[in-house]
Amino acid sequence: MIALLKRDLMLAVRAGGGFGLGLAFFLIVTVLVPFGVGPQSDLLSQIAPGILWLGALLACLLSLDRLLALDWEDGTLDLLATAPLPLEAALSIKSLAHWITTGLPLVLAAPVLGVLLNLPERGYLWLLVSLLLGTPALSVVGTFGAALTVGVKRGGLLMSLLVLPLYMPTLIFGAEVARRGAAGMDTTTPALMLAGITAGVIAVMPFASAAALRVNLR
Repeated sequence: MIALLKRDLMLAVRAGGGFGLGLAFFLIVTVLVPFGVGPQSDLLSQIAPGILWLGALLACLLSLDRLLALDWEDGTLDLLATAPLPLEAALSIKSLAHWITTGLPLVLAAPVLGVLLNLPERGYLWLLVSLLLGTPALSVVGTFGAALTVGVKRGGLLMSLLVLPLYMPTLIFGAEVARRGAAGMDTTTPALMLAGITAGVIAVMPFASAAALRVNLR
């Protein structure tokens, strides 16, 4: 499992579809928003949590089309399907590698980019907490979408249409945690909901992803 994780991390870096691309897209979204809504600091403060969460979500989505594509092209998926390691575990490792190369850098960059949107000082901690709780779910759900569309020509758009509705609960509660934290309100309920969604996704989605991938490999 460790060898598979190292391999996926190296592939993600060499392919150029993870770390740098996601951060660049996140930065572009954050920089363009003030130009679109105007320089009103009060308005930017109000929308900053939602914009940062939306930017992180779209940045994660941007790299999903390459999550399983390289392994499909070189036959690695066929080997994984017949390996002693359960396919569910292999896909969980791939989700972890995607989070490390895409989700974690976004979590670390979000507070810095929050300065551009005039995020209130008390909101930075809760922004970090919400992204740490929610971004793993984005990677795991994204792996499910990649498994459904692997091998499909121009499957990126189809995968986006399939995955985006599944992302909505995470986006809603993640942005709510960051918004309430920035406003000085109680964040217990949305934080627990967000943690529950992530835990449920991690527990269930690898089995759904493995089942979808087995169908596509037949």
